[in-house]
Amino acid sequence: MDIDVTQKGREFINSLNEFCGYKANWLIKIDEPTSPEWGWLPYERPLEKYVEYGVINLDKPPGPTSHEVVAWIKKMFNMKRAGHGGTLEP
Repeated sequence: MDIDVTQKGREFINSLNEFCGYKANWLIKIDEPTSPEWGWLPYERPLEKYVEYGVINLDKPPGPTSHEVVAWIKKMFNMKRAGHGGTLEP
């Protein structure tokens, strides 16, 4: 494996901590290598995978129904299946 995915993951977490002002040290109990076959680091994940497996956090305005909003999302992203959890009503 030519890319140290584990090290890149730690660097990503540390960059998030720095951005958020979090000042704790992480304790690494076992330094286990990670295979790139099992996914992507968030900043390397292809946009298509975010759309395929992602969740849209939507603050629906008054007016359109939940059903209409789901239909719009399906059309915008050319998706066959989409749905909503809970109510989208204000």
